Amino acid sequence: MKFIPNLLTGTFIKRYKRFFVDIKYKNKEITAHCPNSGSMMGLLDKGNQVWISKSKNPERKLKYTLEIIKIKNDLVGVNTQLTNKIVFEALNGNKISEFINLNKIKAESVFDKETRFDFLILKNKKRHFLEVKNVTLVRKNNIAEFPDAITNRGTKHLLKLIEAKQGGFESSMLYLIQRENCNTFKIAEDIDKNYKIAFDKAKKSGVKILCYDCHINHEEVILNRKIKLI
Repeated sequence: MKFIPNLLTGTFIKRYKRFFVDIKYKNKEITAHCPNSGSMMGLLDKGNQVWISKSKNPERKLKYTLEIIKIKNDLVGVNTQLTNKIVFEALNGNKISEFINLNKIKAESVFDKETRFDFLILKNKKRHFLEVKNVTLVRKNNIAEFPDAITNRGTKHLLKLIEAKQGGFESSMLYLIQRENCNTFKIAEDIDKNYKIAFDKAKKSGVKILCYDCHINHEEVILNRKIKLI
């Protein structure tokens, strides 16, 4: 997925009110939208280099959106609104080995009155629900982790994937790591114990767990390679 137009670079100052960040850009301070509801643990050090996009919409109050943060020598994609676009592009391009030569891909598909999954995939008359989570957290040893904060919504999605599996659907959870310095992935049990319990239950119930990282630069983000779950 390419960034169009090209991203602009600046320096991170601070995040506040969850969805606002102040950035130094061209020797002035601007406020940009932060499209990430997580804690963004380990990413928000003052002085980090960042890349932002600029909206062409004249009605938009915040013209800029935070897209990438540089941590040491690593780039991290923080815009969770792009996660499904990256996966959709990969599905269409047969880049995910578990989903090749599909008949149909439907985004934002209804499961029940309370739940939509990110994708409903059809192949050879089989129906497969796919939910996607964006991953940015790395604390040590190049291990990607999810979640970076308590996520009741994420726990609910796992339980609903179990229901889908029991109801005759195939179901999968895909963790998209928007960085490429990770060798393995695990659930951050110390951050959200209930999520880990639901995750283990989902695995035992036959929900497939997939982990892929991304190749990322200031021009594009694309799904890269499968990452081992530990």
